[in-house]
Amino acid sequence: MPSVFIKTYGCQMNERDSEQVAAQLIAKGYTLAPSEVTADVVLLNTCSVRDMAEQKAIGKMQTMAGQFRKTRPNVVLGFMGCMAQSRGKELIERLPDVDLVIGTQKFHRAADYVDDLLHGRRDKVVDVEEETDSQSTIREHLLTGNGEAKAVTAFVSIMQGCNQYCTFCIVPYTRGEERSRTIPDIVAECQQLVARGVKEITLLGQIVTSFGKREIPLKDGRSGFVQLLDAVHEIEGLERLRFTSPHPKGYGDDLVEAYGRLPKLVESAHIPVQSGSNRMLKLMHRGYTRERFLEIIQKLRKVQPGMGITTDMIVGFPGETEEDFAETISLVREAAFDNAYMFRYSPRRDTPAASMPDQLPEEVKEERNQRLLMAMNEQGAEHYNRLVGQRVQILVEGPSRRNALRMMGRTRCNKIVVFEGSGRHRAQIMDVRVERAGSFTLYADPAIVNLDSAA
Repeated sequence: MPSVFIKTYGCQMNERDSEQVAAQLIAKGYTLAPSEVTADVVLLNTCSVRDMAEQKAIGKMQTMAGQFRKTRPNVVLGFMGCMAQSRGKELIERLPDVDLVIGTQKFHRAADYVDDLLHGRRDKVVDVEEETDSQSTIREHLLTGNGEAKAVTAFVSIMQGCNQYCTFCIVPYTRGEERSRTIPDIVAECQQLVARGVKEITLLGQIVTSFGKREIPLKDGRSGFVQLLDAVHEIEGLERLRFTSPHPKGYGDDLVEAYGRLPKLVESAHIPVQSGSNRMLKLMHRGYTRERFLEIIQKLRKVQPGMGITTDMIVGFPGETEEDFAETISLVREAAFDNAYMFRYSPRRDTPAASMPDQLPEEVKEERNQRLLMAMNEQGAEHYNRLVGQRVQILVEGPSRRNALRMMGRTRCNKIVVFEGSGRHRAQIMDVRVERAGSFTLYADPAIVNLDSAA
């Protein structure tokens, strides 16, 4: 029975795509290998958002090809995803030991291609062509956690592509234009997941709030995306509902109001801001101002005062001055983010920003990145330390990734909580008391809460 190992780079969309391919291969009789060392097929699901992610994937493939062609020449090696879409045949020309290159609209064909390559029916496969209705093929799930335990949470892709065309971003070129699935199709998938034990679903889209924008008319003042939230919320047995990643432009009053109206929609919002400078936001083609972003945050916290808010930020965008950067630093405090993902600007070929004047030196980007990281760490520590001694509710997902002897869950506000527990706690929604705060992790004791309850 052949085995496959899939390594994923990049975002949650990529994680979900890898799950889809793995599930297809398992359905064909493949097993999942614990590493590339023993696998008959090794697939790298790639990211193009930053140059570092591309170089890591290429470097990994070069290393594996050098090792395997001497000792295991029949191993099938392949690239999938965004870099595969962007570079196509160029990857096989650069790395002739690569057998497979498939783009972002072809994940549903991966298992067939792998099978053909492994059994000698094809020599090489490069498929990065557009495919009509490819968004409707995103259904297969790999629902195992550690070992054979059923997964407690699941991602559901509701759309493909992006129409935003931010000047720094390659995604519209690698994922194509926005294409949304239907609400009944998504609800049916979510119902199947809940029937298999899933307690929490995260709806995924490149810009998830654009769901159904062109296809679904407003209904009672609610956008297509809010109509989808309403429909998924009604699924019996579902405990929690999340979504990522939105765009600030998608936060109309109907979505803000949904946080107060839908109990299963958790008090957590990841809203990429990218910069605190209006000048930079305009150059980035983001379509909102600093003031509008802060207004959204204010409205969300009015509806849910305990809302956990995280964001994405870019430092070192072309032309960014020290004054522009200072505005980003100040936004961290003013918006009071719980956490942020920070990236040094990386030129992406064929994007407008790559040819903008005043490209910043790498040492300037790195120095600003470190200052922003320090400011965010200080801000985050304040949020987390305030929870010490507090009782919080978590959904237990399974063993901690860093220590398999401990269990891990998440609060509704998306904060990771680690506690002393066992497999019997998996999939439980339980109250714990926070004992201490680490670096963006809470450590809790469920026993104290149980004693309180018994008193």
